[in-house]
Amino acid sequence: MKRIINKYICGVVIAASVLTFTSCNDFLDRSPQGSLTENDSPEGGMEEGKVFSIYAQMRSYNITAGIPAFAIHCFRSEDSEKGSQASDGADQAVFFDDFNYTNNNGVVSAYWTHNYTIIYNCNTVITSIEEKTNPGELDLINLAEAKFFRAYCFFNLVRAFGDVPKIDFRVDDAAQANIPKSSALEIYQLIDEDLTIAEKYLPISWESKYIGRLTWGAARSLHARTYMMRNDWANMASAAKEVINSKVYNLNTPYDKVFTDEGENCGESIFELQCTSTAGKPADLAIGSQFCEVQGVRGSGEWNLGWGWHMGTKEMGLAFESGDPRKDATLLYFRKPGEEKTPENTNTPYGESPESSADGAYFNKKAYTNPSKRKQYTNGGFWVNIRLIRYTDVLLMAAEAENELGNTTDALNYLEQVRAHARGTNSSILPKVITTDQIELRKAIQHERRVELGLEFDRFYDLVRWGIAKDVLHAAGKTNYQDKHRYLPIPQVEIDKSNGVLIQNPDYNS
Repeated sequence: MKRIINKYICGVVIAASVLTFTSCNDFLDRSPQGSLTENDSPEGGMEEGKVFSIYAQMRSYNITAGIPAFAIHCFRSEDSEKGSQASDGADQAVFFDDFNYTNNNGVVSAYWTHNYTIIYNCNTVITSIEEKTNPGELDLINLAEAKFFRAYCFFNLVRAFGDVPKIDFRVDDAAQANIPKSSALEIYQLIDEDLTIAEKYLPISWESKYIGRLTWGAARSLHARTYMMRNDWANMASAAKEVINSKVYNLNTPYDKVFTDEGENCGESIFELQCTSTAGKPADLAIGSQFCEVQGVRGSGEWNLGWGWHMGTKEMGLAFESGDPRKDATLLYFRKPGEEKTPENTNTPYGESPESSADGAYFNKKAYTNPSKRKQYTNGGFWVNIRLIRYTDVLLMAAEAENELGNTTDALNYLEQVRAHARGTNSSILPKVITTDQIELRKAIQHERRVELGLEFDRFYDLVRWGIAKDVLHAAGKTNYQDKHRYLPIPQVEIDKSNGVLIQNPDYNS
């Protein structure tokens, strides 16, 4: 459902734009992103408009939908690589695939800048509401949304860089933001505080016209993910199980439908950014995203669907168990246009075909677009929602935490729910895992995260927190990886602007 925000809200956004919030066009979005209609109360005032703007910023190229997001979250794992053609962005392959880090990479700089831009905007909303004597119910929801997004972006930064400046206050002048780094521990403490507030004030659900707007489940699930990165098993288990026990989410949508138009906002969607396109016009980035354009098949004619970045590797293709239907739902194989699926072409990686110049094995089918929608809108797929937290991820977090706590029976139960969902009605595949040996079960859960969440956003960070990144990446041929590469160097441009206040990460001082 596409809805237009009324003129009142557009006026609010224009007034807020002085603080770098995006334009009124960013609100020509689906109602779930918090759009107001003439029948809605404008109780939240300026803060409401600013929060809506943050939703739009979350869809941006540098945060979730473009090369910076894929490079930092995905390329560095053994299952993903730059993709496209070898000559296209060769320097990024050297940096992210080969771990030849430098301190002047534009992709890294853009990621740093845009995460902090959202943080600054969140700080403005948070300070404005906290200064009110008697904030209303909608104020508190807006506060919770801003706290969630601030936590989300600080989580991006602390995973990518380690210690970073803790800018948790309104910035009215650039000089105010020129502060030293805080420890990762302090950043996580802020994340915990923000998500606790988000959990307190966000609703369990919204009426249908606000589908996609943040909920308690999104905040609690993100909190579980932040505990997971710290290997805080007890808190991770508690958060994940609370989401599961809420009974809000389900696995009723088959896996091969989850990443299609039909699967948008399905029962397993916990945090999903809403996108749309305008028929008959070039895709409008204010209301959609480049998520599919950047990852779409790079070809000619009817296969000119995108830039071809972020491709799966042969290792990714080999990771799936025999018959696992998630393989066909995750990876695009090579077949000529119109060619029927045959035993000969079923498992041919696109990058190995004689007609491909792709610098990778498989295009990401989770970014594949509906042909009929392409005719209606554009090949770029700007209408496709971005799935950021799914219920199966929460089930696997619960499984992992319970296994590490010694509760193998509960761990097996959560793991089986994920495998049963993938298995569907085919009882001959994906046999039930029955081992109660903690080490064996740990490996089974790690495998399940890899294939269930294949070509999504967290494989590299899983390898890092499990302490196996060097072994796995070296075995996959990424032999330049060393332990220091878990963190990126801070962009030199930021250090230069700080006049010595911001200090480079220790491993990159020389």
